[in-house]
Amino acid sequence: MRLIGLMFVLALSLLAPLVGEAQPAGRVYRVGILGEAASDPSETRLWQAFRSGLRERGWIEGKNILIESRWAEGNSARLQELAADLVRLKVDLIVTRGSIYTQGARAATSSIPIVFTMHADPEKTGHVASLARPGGNITGLSILMTDLNVKGLEFLTSAVPGAKQIAVLGSPDMPSYIPSLNALQEAARPFHLQLRTVVARTGADLETAFSAMARERARAVVVLGFGPYMAARQRIAELALRHRLPTFFSWRDHVEAGGLMSYGPDLSDLLRRAASYVDESSKAPSPPISPWSSRRSSSWSSI
Repeated sequence: MRLIGLMFVLALSLLAPLVGEAQPAGRVYRVGILGEAASDPSETRLWQAFRSGLRERGWIEGKNILIESRWAEGNSARLQELAADLVRLKVDLIVTRGSIYTQGARAATSSIPIVFTMHADPEKTGHVASLARPGGNITGLSILMTDLNVKGLEFLTSAVPGAKQIAVLGSPDMPSYIPSLNALQEAARPFHLQLRTVVARTGADLETAFSAMARERARAVVVLGFGPYMAARQRIAELALRHRLPTFFSWRDHVEAGGLMSYGPDLSDLLRRAASYVDESSKAPSPPISPWSSRRSSSWSSI
């Protein structure tokens, strides 16, 4: 079955610089990356886009910037430890993938600037004080995934007419888990949809999770955006096909692996744009209150 799924981006982009320290001429700037899986081609492509954005702004790795990377490799419980390792290395800034990685970095430092590249909902998770005035040491690009998931639910129920039992696959380890569930439950109520939450904290939990969906007679699945799910996207596609469950995802990579539909931003574009925060934070002489602005763009993805 081929459908066309709209990929709609709502990214909150910081205009003013982050908290940072003025860099003396000739100083090598040190950046820490906190990501999911070094061996995943999708992850590699994302951070290549980030490095490309740095080069566009005159940052040459090994010359005026050094990058230290740490990877969760499916174990989100290690994120605080990995972030603490970056703190011990005295990095000038930590760049994270999303909310769960930001949570780990936040637990490790309250002074080193943290830039998230694709946060699900920074305000509702408590990672920033507000979108207008983030405050603290955390900022970056937000995609408001709690809202985008609701639109994805609409697409999924349109693609699967008559589906009233919808499973929602996620992990309580995600800081955005409760805000996402609340938004989906509110959206489902007027249409009398029954949402069944199914938990998979790691890739090893996926088979049990899909078996539970089948037992509960789910007709379709909303898969919340989560780094370990991205790394296990091929396995998720296989399980969904085995159990004959149409699936909605946040990221296009899942569709390329065999999922039904996705609705979300171009991640490579977000990573490329995130490089601007590294550039600005290296020049900021004092910690400003940083305003945010909304940006929209769209693209189409074959499903």
